[in-house]
Amino acid sequence: MVIYWYVIASLIGMMFYYLKPVWYSLYFTYVRPLFKWILRKTTRLCELQRICYGESHGAKRSLGIEYSLTHSRRKEIQELIKYLNKMAEERKLYGKGLMMSVKGSLDTVLLVKKINPVVHVSFVKALSRSIEHIWGYRQIKQEITLLARMQYDSNNAEHEESLLRLWQLLKPDVSLSSRVTKQWQTIGFQGDDPKTDFRGMGVLGLDNLLFFASEYPTVVQRVLQHSLHPQYGYAFAIVGINLTSLAYHLFQEDIVKSHVFNSCKSLPTLHVFHHFYCYLFYEFDRVWMESKPCVMEFSNIKNKFENNVRSLLKDPSVQLKIDLTMDTDTTA
Repeated sequence: MVIYWYVIASLIGMMFYYLKPVWYSLYFTYVRPLFKWILRKTTRLCELQRICYGESHGAKRSLGIEYSLTHSRRKEIQELIKYLNKMAEERKLYGKGLMMSVKGSLDTVLLVKKINPVVHVSFVKALSRSIEHIWGYRQIKQEITLLARMQYDSNNAEHEESLLRLWQLLKPDVSLSSRVTKQWQTIGFQGDDPKTDFRGMGVLGLDNLLFFASEYPTVVQRVLQHSLHPQYGYAFAIVGINLTSLAYHLFQEDIVKSHVFNSCKSLPTLHVFHHFYCYLFYEFDRVWMESKPCVMEFSNIKNKFENNVRSLLKDPSVQLKIDLTMDTDTTA
């Protein structure tokens, strides 16, 4: 009898698995349009209006707007999405480019949905903010991809200046004896020349370390001291580059969307990525020092830490940031 029901359950499971594309097609072709038509007739509001009026500013509203726009069957909306995607890919959603893109998007939606902007002023404001959220996030993904692919070049004056600036921020009372020196190992690089450690994450790894050191000087000194602990220390710079990789992949997988949308009032910029990285470094250091592990346990601690972060990011109301009120010394 048990085997009988197991076979039945397996057959039902296989049916749903193989017919999944069919159900999806039926839903988006017939069911979803029918529900939208019924709701529009009864509420006299289109789906975009219902989302903007029904959800407060943040992830729930912007995620709803994104879903509605990307699943629209109207040709004008699909063309609008292609245009915005192109602007984000070319990193043109700043200044005049941003203003023109948002205005053009609003004009298209208002025309297609037959919405009076004079009557629905709050809808216009809400939709414009969500458009900035959605395509600003996509623009960040493009920017961090380019920075991660840009290899550190010791012949590039800007790269060298950033690297030396990092040393000055982390070791303000110590001068480098030379450009290539074992002193770099005191801040967690593997060898005498840090450029080799940036191969995995390119210039993005350096930019993150520099941002952390300049934005949170007191915190970064505390974290650096923890990394030098005689028993529980770790390679500060190498761990930082590993956390850049984690932040990068979480963004590319779109797992950080809710955090970004809840954290930004308007257009998200590269700063929101850097701040997220700082949160990761601060929290990883706290978890590491509380665990009091040896260096050989790094992979295990990092995996547990990553799983916890991924779990936190599933909450649509999530907004992660460094909580300095909880900052305590865990080196004892």
